[in-house]
Amino acid sequence: MEINWNELESKWRKKWNDTKDFETNPNDKPKKFITVAYPYPNSPQHIGHGRTYTIADIHARFYRMKGYNVLFPMGFHYTGTPILGMARRVESNDKEIIDGLRNIYHVPEEAIKTFVEPIKIAEYFHEEIKSGMIEMGYSIDWRREFTTIVPAYQKFIEWQINILKEKNLIIQGNHPVGWCPRDQNPVSQHDTMGDVEPSFTEYILIKFKFDDYIIPTATLRPETIFGVTNLWVNPGTMYKKITVDGEKWIVSKECARKLEFLDKDISFQGEIAGSDLVGKNVTIPHLNKSIPMLEASFVESATGTGLVMSVPAHAPFDYQALVDFKKDQPLGSEYQLIKPISIISTEEYGEFSAKEACEKFKIKNQDDPKLEEATDEVYGKEFYGGVLKDNCEQFAGKKVSEAKDGIKQWLEEKKYSDILLELTNAPVKCRCGAECVVKILTNQWFLNYGDKDWKDKATKCFDGMSILPNEIVDEFHYVVGWLHERACARQHGLGTKLPWDKDWIVESLSDSVIYMAYYTISRFVNDGTISAENLSKEFFDYVFLGEGSADKVSGIEASTVEEIRKEFAYFYPVDSRHSG
Repeated sequence: MEINWNELESKWRKKWNDTKDFETNPNDKPKKFITVAYPYPNSPQHIGHGRTYTIADIHARFYRMKGYNVLFPMGFHYTGTPILGMARRVESNDKEIIDGLRNIYHVPEEAIKTFVEPIKIAEYFHEEIKSGMIEMGYSIDWRREFTTIVPAYQKFIEWQINILKEKNLIIQGNHPVGWCPRDQNPVSQHDTMGDVEPSFTEYILIKFKFDDYIIPTATLRPETIFGVTNLWVNPGTMYKKITVDGEKWIVSKECARKLEFLDKDISFQGEIAGSDLVGKNVTIPHLNKSIPMLEASFVESATGTGLVMSVPAHAPFDYQALVDFKKDQPLGSEYQLIKPISIISTEEYGEFSAKEACEKFKIKNQDDPKLEEATDEVYGKEFYGGVLKDNCEQFAGKKVSEAKDGIKQWLEEKKYSDILLELTNAPVKCRCGAECVVKILTNQWFLNYGDKDWKDKATKCFDGMSILPNEIVDEFHYVVGWLHERACARQHGLGTKLPWDKDWIVESLSDSVIYMAYYTISRFVNDGTISAENLSKEFFDYVFLGEGSADKVSGIEASTVEEIRKEFAYFYPVDSRHSG
């Protein structure tokens, strides 16, 4: 007997729909509340979505078979800027995206024409994703469906954001963020191609004097200023002469652009070739001692300032570059007299750790890829086990790991240094196609994830969870540990406006951290029992926090408020959370 699978699937989908098998209300059974990351509707479902949602559906069905009353709802996340970037590309007739919509996603031509409006993109793919979920037979309670831009959900987010501000967990200040220069918005993982979370490196810029100019060099090791012998310059780079907050600097073109986003007053004065800098002298800021600028091929204009301070005793790249450079110098040359200056003692190395590492890894020249490995080894051992020698002035005798912050502060107080921020994982591209940068946002609103009490509560909550796979437990702890201020608002995109500052919109991750709670009230919104205009602070406080009383909520019958409160209390907390 041949089985007609399509007919069989249709039969059961109809049966589940007719009997409302998956519409779940509180009852006397023990409950399970299962959620899965709601989709962002800017494209159809792919195989990854299918895997994630199928696992969650299997989990829901498993618990139903065991006799639990299972709530498995679904919503759609419209908040954010990716759809805006997509709409702009459609409007500009971007060939890549138009071809993708037409030939890969098979979107009808009439629909594509409407995609110049972001909301039309979201609505189209919302319905396509939902129809796919229904076709797959997922056991979802569709009465609870919502999007993150419906008025009732926006009221919910306003309540959440107001509470965070009242608790001083939302602060205003100046902080670095990943930034899209085209969209003029902060970016996070959700906003970038490939879902890359922008991460930052903070370089300390050491200011060397060159006539009327400053030549800044970027370093992660401020203690090595005591061992600098020369600067490295790429003779093939055309450097920019710029004014930075009143000081005249020489940096690479790429560095000049980065500085423009770091809340500095920048103006351009001209150019100078790297070849014109080679052989000239600069002055070490704290010693008033002259050292030469020499040429090196490993210096990249896109990294740091495009110029490098050389510490050949403790930096394998610098040591090997000096060896290579001396090979081309006559025996009587003054450059042959440049010697490494040892400033750090360790148990693992003798006087010149960089030399020993280069010999250990059999480094051939300054372009040898094994230099990275040699550098990591030296830096690690010297940072954690190194002690500064007597030639490190007031920091002599201190451990490198303990002295670093003090040296940084000293350099700053003496005005010998500045700060440069750049993306560690560059290039990072916004979904609009623009390459992202680091920007210092002034008067921006941030979630203060660095708050100690909040971290302690989050860690305690996390430690009470069962996490699969176990390998990611340490990753969660790591993120909770390093996470500090994070921009929680932007000035463009779909979403909820900040209640106290309507020029800002709550960004896409900040409006989707407790949305699971909204599932417990969304069916009452969808069937008209309650409306957005009646969703007050008193309503949310009572339903979600148990504070106040039902009869203090205006515009909604007290019995209805009690029913909604009981629904939340029955289903919460979430029992199982699935993610991609």
